[in-house]
Amino acid sequence: MGEHVEVGGKVEKRWTRRKDARPAEIVAAALDCFAERGFAGTRLDDVARRAGVTKGTVYLYFPNKEELFKAVVRETLLPHLDRVLGGLEGTPEDPRERIRQAFDFLSGKLLGTPLAVIPKLVIAEAGNFPEIARFYLDEVVGPVRAFLADAIHRGVELGHFRAVDPDHAFYTLIAPLLLAALWQNSLGPHDDRPLDGAAMIRQHLDIVFRGLAPEAPAPGRKERLP
Repeated sequence: MGEHVEVGGKVEKRWTRRKDARPAEIVAAALDCFAERGFAGTRLDDVARRAGVTKGTVYLYFPNKEELFKAVVRETLLPHLDRVLGGLEGTPEDPRERIRQAFDFLSGKLLGTPLAVIPKLVIAEAGNFPEIARFYLDEVVGPVRAFLADAIHRGVELGHFRAVDPDHAFYTLIAPLLLAALWQNSLGPHDDRPLDGAAMIRQHLDIVFRGLAPEAPAPGRKERLP
């Protein structure tokens, strides 16, 4: 009789599963293993066992653990990122609302889900696995940085924001999302005061937008005509 494995809550015989479903099952298993054991602590044997396939099957689709991690990011995180950044490009006109909608979407898809472990993995393993760090910078950080910097630049042009360096302001904007993701997978499970990451981000954006607002003329001071 064929070996039985659990897939999507259903028990199936390994040989009855569709071959084209295996890569997705391996990626899902890898995300679970990375979340539980970290990148360095995860072995391809662990992933194979979780996916209900042989180690040789994993190697058939992914030549090494680094490529498997890249597949996890491309298959689970990047589709959400592409959807929100592409959908909000140029709309709405108010860059503040564009930034708010982007963070609402990203925090909803990231925080409180297994995907939140990915930033922690990259930060923890960047020194030992520089290829992963460069990949994450190119595929994830780069598009987000370009989107937010463009929104800030546009806000300055429209007069919504005072003149600031968009590249520096990007780090200020992204910090709470990163903190919430790291907290969820480190101190959060041991804290008796749960962090509401989405609420923290909303409050942070309110503070940032107030700080970015153009300075009002001093009382009694008349604007100098050109």
